[in-house]
Amino acid sequence: MAVEEPLEIRISGDPVAVTMRTPGDDGDLTLGFLWGEGLIASPADVGSVAHCGRPGEEGYGNVVEVAPGAGVALAVERVEASRRGSLTTAACGVCGRRSVEDLVSCCAPLPAGPAVPWPVVTAAVASLREAQGTFARTGGTHAAAAHDAAGRRLVAREDVGRHNAVDKVVGALLREGRLGPGAPEAGRPALLVVSGRASFEMVQKAARAGIPILASVSAPTTLAVDLARAAGLTLAGFVRGESLNVYAHPTRIGR
Repeated sequence: MAVEEPLEIRISGDPVAVTMRTPGDDGDLTLGFLWGEGLIASPADVGSVAHCGRPGEEGYGNVVEVAPGAGVALAVERVEASRRGSLTTAACGVCGRRSVEDLVSCCAPLPAGPAVPWPVVTAAVASLREAQGTFARTGGTHAAAAHDAAGRRLVAREDVGRHNAVDKVVGALLREGRLGPGAPEAGRPALLVVSGRASFEMVQKAARAGIPILASVSAPTTLAVDLARAAGLTLAGFVRGESLNVYAHPTRIGR
């Protein structure tokens, strides 16, 4: 069975959120979460991420402490009071938000480009199964992966929650210097592929990370399509074999 355990994220001792996740890559998950919440503007804003307690103690590994970088004050008040310290389940990463308008307002429109050939998109989605070792054993996890415009896989992660898998991918990209201020264009991701449906939150996380194309093996939701159109993000669904449907900004997917 897939492992699911809580992870509490604290900033300077202040509890910010609890998410239900598959243990592993907790540092990347935390970085991706902080980025998605708008709490950091650069990987340098985080000095360290470490598990609290000592190995062998009960609950060790399920609480992480974030220390800000030198001279950085992380604005934890940006996380709405209704969300802070609340439980984020594996199925819901936006629980506690006040309104849909709050969610839509977070994403600035993405710039045009780059264009990714249709076969590159379908091949990237098809290759996602190769990165799903835990799913192969348990059938109980989701996966996400980032690719560059040539289709090269940059990073892939699994988790019981789709939103956690994406946060782990975004966090790894930040840690490797592929996202954020000063990241070289040659190393930036152009495509995010996810298992399962393309939900509103998947679009939101891709847009916040500046990844211009999101492709899913399943269907998008209506809110996902609305946000993708508003954010200038290319959204593809039902990517299976050599076929796919494009629901927003199709010009980035070339023949």
